[in-house]
Amino acid sequence: MATCYRHPNRETGVSCSNCGKPICPDCMTATPVGMRCPDCSRQKTPVRTLRNIYAQPTVTYVLIAVNVLLYFGMISSGGRGGPVYEDFALIAVGANEEGSLLGVSQGDFWRLLMGGFLHSENPIHLLLNMYALYLLGTMLEPVIGNRGFAALYLASLFAGSLGALAFADPNQATVGASGAVFGLMAAAFIFQRARGIDPWRSGLGPIILINLAFPFFAPGLNISIGGHVGGLIGGGIAAFAMDRLSAHRRGELLPILACAAVAAISIAGALAVASSKAAELGL
Repeated sequence: MATCYRHPNRETGVSCSNCGKPICPDCMTATPVGMRCPDCSRQKTPVRTLRNIYAQPTVTYVLIAVNVLLYFGMISSGGRGGPVYEDFALIAVGANEEGSLLGVSQGDFWRLLMGGFLHSENPIHLLLNMYALYLLGTMLEPVIGNRGFAALYLASLFAGSLGALAFADPNQATVGASGAVFGLMAAAFIFQRARGIDPWRSGLGPIILINLAFPFFAPGLNISIGGHVGGLIGGGIAAFAMDRLSAHRRGELLPILACAAVAAISIAGALAVASSKAAELGL
C-alpha cells in the first residue's frame, strides 16, 4: 500500500484528486471533487464546485442521442423483425429470412459495438438505461474528461458484449446499453473509493448489487446477466487502471491506452467465443 508523501510511515489508500499524491487523514482537505493534499489545497487555481462539476458532459449527451435515434430508427424499420435490428443486434450466429448466416462468427464484427446502442421495442428498456447513463455520465465525465469518458464507455461496452456472448445461447440476440452502464457503475465505485468516499454509504454499492440481483428475480424479462457482469468487470478494470496511471503520471494518454487494451482484449475474446459457439452448432 502507498504511504503518505508527507508522512512516509503512514499507509493510505487515498490520493489527492488533483495531483495524485497519496495522503493520510491528517493531510486531507475535502473539496467538491474529492480530497486534496496540502499543496493543492493552497493553490489559487479554480476548484470545481457542485455548480460547474456537472458542466458540459458532451460525450454523455452524444451517447444518449445516438441510442435514442437508433431506437426510433429500429421502430420505424419494423422493430425486432426489421432490418436495423437484424443488421445490428449482438448475436453469435443466426440466419436471415433468406437463410443466409449472420452474426459475429460470420464476420459481422460491428455487432459487438452496435448491439450496445440498440434496445428492445419496450421503451422502458431505453428509458432506464438512458437515465442511468445520464446520472453516471454527468458524474464521471467532468472528472475524467471527454476522451477519457468515451474510452471508458467503449471499454465497458465491448466487455459487456463479451459477457453477453459468453452466457447467451449461440442464436440468441442481445441488445442494450446495460453492459456499458454497469461498467460506468463500477468506475464510479472505484473513483469514489479513490477519493475517500465510501460507495456503500453513498448508495452506489447497494444499487449495483440490486441491479445485479434483479435478473434472478425477474427471469421472464430476458435480461442479459452475462452482459451486466462483463461490463461491470471490464469497466472496473479500466477504471482501476485509469486511476492508478493518472496518480503516477499526468495526462490522458496512458489512461486511454488502458481502456483501449481492455476493449481490444474484450473484442478478441468475443470473436473467439462467437466462433466457438458457431462451431458447436457445426457452422
